[in-house]
Amino acid sequence: MKKYIIIAFLFTTAPVVFAQVPIDSIKAIIKREVTNKRSKSIIVGIVDANGRQIVAEGYKSDQNHTLPDGNTIYEIGSITKVFTSLVLADMSIKHQLNLIDPISKFLPKTVKTPVRNGKEISLLSLSTHRSGMPRFPYNVDPKNLEQPYADYTVDKLYEYVSHFEPPFDIDTKWRYSNVAYGLLGNILTLKAKKDFETLITEEICKPLNLNNTVISLTAKQKSNLATAHAETGTAVGLTDLGAIGPGGSIRSTANDLLTFAEANLGLIKTNLSPAIELTHVLQAKKDGNDTYTTMGWTLVSDDGKNLLFKDGGMPGYCTFLGIDKKNRIGVVVLSNSNNSVSDIGRHILDNQHHVEPYKYPWALLDTIRTTYTTKGTDAAIASYHQLKASNNPSFAFNENQLNYLGVELRKAGKIKEALKFFTLNAQEYPNTTLVYESLGEIYKRNKNTKMAVENFEKAKKLDPENPHWAYILEQIKDAPND
Repeated sequence: MKKYIIIAFLFTTAPVVFAQVPIDSIKAIIKREVTNKRSKSIIVGIVDANGRQIVAEGYKSDQNHTLPDGNTIYEIGSITKVFTSLVLADMSIKHQLNLIDPISKFLPKTVKTPVRNGKEISLLSLSTHRSGMPRFPYNVDPKNLEQPYADYTVDKLYEYVSHFEPPFDIDTKWRYSNVAYGLLGNILTLKAKKDFETLITEEICKPLNLNNTVISLTAKQKSNLATAHAETGTAVGLTDLGAIGPGGSIRSTANDLLTFAEANLGLIKTNLSPAIELTHVLQAKKDGNDTYTTMGWTLVSDDGKNLLFKDGGMPGYCTFLGIDKKNRIGVVVLSNSNNSVSDIGRHILDNQHHVEPYKYPWALLDTIRTTYTTKGTDAAIASYHQLKASNNPSFAFNENQLNYLGVELRKAGKIKEALKFFTLNAQEYPNTTLVYESLGEIYKRNKNTKMAVENFEKAKKLDPENPHWAYILEQIKDAPND
């Protein structure tokens, strides 16, 4: 099997130089990172005025050792936000709305929109993560724990908005929010009278000929999908984000995203060009680092650089899209595991940005899982204690190791076994909310209300500012008795 592919377009007879990092170095990096188990596959695309190149390493899944190519489908996660903001920018240029319009102008009158110190959240507030809304909504109680947002409806989103109280003055701080983008996408669909996928398809994908940039996959696209994997390397399914989908629901390919990068670099001119430029305009300083927020993008402008990037993380994928407007270079990095590849993308755009070799942290989980599979639960738990006592530096001890095994067993319907590992995890890490949430959820779904309440109360005590605990406790207490 070939270890890599290179696809070159346009001026193939001319010498092609991409970015600041030689293509052989890029191939070496992604080969090393796949070998180190950062991801099952990593594919990198680079484009400039001379054309594009794609290099790939790894395979689509453990069952399909096919090398991904420029048309392989990946979930792109939060890169979706760039598309959502581009629709907003285009609608504003067409005078269909104003960026500073308050959200109450578009939402049903039944929705109580937040106000703080006389100021309301605007469309631009949502686009630039300055609404004050958190990363995820608190009012989530899914039927399926493996798809926590699949049944998160627009009505639930409106419920959230109606009860939201901004923790600081609107537009004064940056706070990353998938909820805000879910709301922004909902408003755009109300204004356009189209569902979100139709809106993105008609306004962006068709004009740019992005034929494999979709939310709903055809049978052919499913056959060319890189299988999703958790950070542990275990295969997982695709993610349905429900009403917060405008923050991360798009699937795409390296080829399509390179075309999108070309449009953002001005290498191809379209009717979207004015809106694209609007999404690049600096809006505010981000908190905690030296970058800035635009409409959907992160902007790096220190030392005369003009780099824009957006990365995405999903339960089974991590992605990166970046452009260097000064040198007119675009970079795409896609992977089918939930381990970040943003450092690789930023390194290609700016070789001063370091790529730290990935160190696989799941040896403990793998060892305990193997012991469980061959010898059973009690032997696996005994092995855990022996390994912890040995102080072997090869093993990382944290609450995630046992929790992942418990989740795998819960998914397999082995509830008693899962409970034993979740209980052990709570004994080992009693000061983390994760252990009580896992116990609370499994008890809740097995109709043990007393134990469910007890564990969610412990989570609430550890994390009293998180409204999710009060919400889920209310759902448990209000649930009808069987």
